[in-house]
Amino acid sequence: MDGLTISWIGALAGLAIAIILILRKLNPVYALFLGAIVGALIGGANLEETINVLVSGTQSVMGTVLRVLAAGVLAGVMMESGAAETIAQAIVKKFGGGKAILALALATMIITAVGVFIPVAVLIVAPIALSVGNKMGISKIALLLALSGGGKAGNIISPNPNTIAAARGFDLDLSQVMIAGFVPALFGLAVTVIVATLLKKKGVMVTEEEAAGKGEADMSSYPPLKRAIVAPLVAIILLMINPIGAILGIDALEAFKVDALYILPIAGVIGMLAMGKANKILDYSASGLNKMTATVLILIGAGGIAGLISNSDLSTQVVSIIEASGISGTFLAPIAGILMAAATASTSTGVILATGSFGEAILNMGTAPLAAAAMVHTGATVIDSLPQGNYFHVTAGSMNMSIKQRMGLVPYEAIVGGTMTIVATLMYGFFS
Repeated sequence: MDGLTISWIGALAGLAIAIILILRKLNPVYALFLGAIVGALIGGANLEETINVLVSGTQSVMGTVLRVLAAGVLAGVMMESGAAETIAQAIVKKFGGGKAILALALATMIITAVGVFIPVAVLIVAPIALSVGNKMGISKIALLLALSGGGKAGNIISPNPNTIAAARGFDLDLSQVMIAGFVPALFGLAVTVIVATLLKKKGVMVTEEEAAGKGEADMSSYPPLKRAIVAPLVAIILLMINPIGAILGIDALEAFKVDALYILPIAGVIGMLAMGKANKILDYSASGLNKMTATVLILIGAGGIAGLISNSDLSTQVVSIIEASGISGTFLAPIAGILMAAATASTSTGVILATGSFGEAILNMGTAPLAAAAMVHTGATVIDSLPQGNYFHVTAGSMNMSIKQRMGLVPYEAIVGGTMTIVATLMYGFFS
C-alpha cells in the first residue's frame, strides 16, 4: 500500500496474537483477522489504514478463492459418488497384504492427488487401514504415517487449495506447480513406506473391535473403477496439455491455455456423466461447495494477516538477517513455507501467508517463480499437522488415537515433509 510501512514488530505481534488465539480455540478466521488488526495498530497504522490493509490483503487471495470454489465440483463428485473409495479399494487389493503399507500410502497419495482433501482422503482409507492392520499386525502409528505421508505426497501434486495458492502466489499455471512437485512427491512416498515399515511393530496395535467397527465399506453402490477414474483422468489430461506442448515444442498444444477455474468443474461434470450420476449434479456440487467453505474462509482470514505482513518491513528484516548470516537466499522460500504452515497448522494457509508475506522478497533474492513455488509448497508440508489445526484431530480420530499418541507421529510426518522439501530445494534451488 502506497505510503504505509508497518513496523516489523507489529507484523510479528499480529502473527503471534493470531497463533495464540487459534491455540485458545477461537475460530481461525476471526483469530487471523484480530491478529491483523492488532498487529497493524501496534505497527503504527491508524484505524482507516488498518481497514485498508485488511481489504488489500483479502483482495489478494480472491483469485485463489475462486479456483478453490471451482475445485469444489470435482471434490464433491469424487467424495460423494464413492469414486475415491473405489480407487482406494482397488489399489489396496491390487498390492495385497504383503505390501500393505505401500498400498495404503499409495492409495491415499492417489486419491489426494486427484482432488480429494487430505483429511478426507485419510478418513476414506482409514477403515481399510484398520482392517489390514489388524490382520497383518501393523501398529496404528505405522498405519497413520502411511496414510498421512502418502497424503502429503499426493497433496503437492494435486489441484487442491494449497497447490492453487502456490501457483497464484507466484503467478504460475496450476499444472506447472503440480508437475514441479512430482519428483519430491515420489521421494516422500518412498520415505513414508520406509519409515512406516520400521514402525510397524511399535506402539499400540489395532484391536479386533476397532477393525470390526471400521471394517471395509459396502461397495455395492460405488461406481466401477473404469468409471471412477474418468473425472480425475479428464482433469489431469486437460491440465497437462499446455505444459506437455511446451516441453515437446508442439505449438498447438502449448496454445491450449485454459485455467483450472474451468477445467476442474468440467472434469467433475464429465465424471458424473460417466458414472451415470447426471441427476446428482446439484447434490454433488452443493456438497463440494460446503466442503470448500471452511477452507475459503480461512484463506480470506490468511489474506488479512498476509496483508499485514506484506505492508510491513518484516520481509526486509528477514532478508537482512539471511544476508548477514551468509546463508544462501534460496533457503528463504522453504523456511517461509515451514514457519507459516507450522504457525497455522495448515498447508494451504501456510502457503498463502508465505507467498503473500515473503513472495516478493524470495523473488528478489534471485529465485525463479517456479522454484520459489515448489520450495514454499513442499516446505509447508513439514510441520503442518500440529494440534492447533483440524487435520491433527481428524486423523487422530480416524485411528482412535489419543492426543499423546497422535503427537508421537508428528516427528515422523516431519521426516516425510522434510525429505520432499530437501529434494525440491536441491532440484530447483541449486541444480536447476
